[in-house]
Amino acid sequence: MTTESVGLLYMLTNAGPVVKFIMLLLLFFSIISWSIIFIKFRYIRNAFRDSADFTEVFWQCRTLSDAFSKVKALRSSPLARIFFAAYMEAARTENKDNLAARKNAGSTLQTMGSVKRTLNRAINVENRRLTQLVSFLATAGNTAPFIGLFGTVWGIMGTFQGIGLSGSASLAVVAPGISEALVATAAGLAVAIPSVIAYNYFNDRIRVLNSELQSFSSDLLNIIERDVLKKLEA
Repeated sequence: MTTESVGLLYMLTNAGPVVKFIMLLLLFFSIISWSIIFIKFRYIRNAFRDSADFTEVFWQCRTLSDAFSKVKALRSSPLARIFFAAYMEAARTENKDNLAARKNAGSTLQTMGSVKRTLNRAINVENRRLTQLVSFLATAGNTAPFIGLFGTVWGIMGTFQGIGLSGSASLAVVAPGISEALVATAAGLAVAIPSVIAYNYFNDRIRVLNSELQSFSSDLLNIIERDVLKKLEA
């Protein structure tokens, strides 16, 4: 064990109860933040990978039913999930009133309206899945430095009280208390910096995925509308 680690351990073990509580709180924030970072990184990476695979397979298919049968394995793709939701809603609507759909062109608007609402709901669900837990990183990034600063201020207050009681302001008396207090600020920054970086990274990737969801949704609506019109003309 190095001299620095021994010194840091000594400062932590000899810190006051409030500073110890602050350090434990920051440790809790750090553990939760890193857990979220690993979970969301894996989830978003898989979402991008499977969405790319889904897009490649989908645009190679000639019909929606063919695409539906070929992309069932890509369940972790947000694009695949909104496609499944729209396809099932279109099939349900057509089966519910198939005869009317063939005789009444106005039913096409009803079908497309139902599919559009389903797509909007599916996109909202996917956005909630993508952003789930990410807000905690923003909370950690914004609050951890202030929590650490509070521990520092409290530790410095205790140091000055000790100076007043001892009547000595020598470096040997002041330095240990100041060092213990500054450790809290360093810990707060150690929690905040990776949290803020990860939050900005995930937000950027989520915006890209959301843009892909909106674009694919528009294309899918056009394809379903053409498919419904072809069935009306048949």
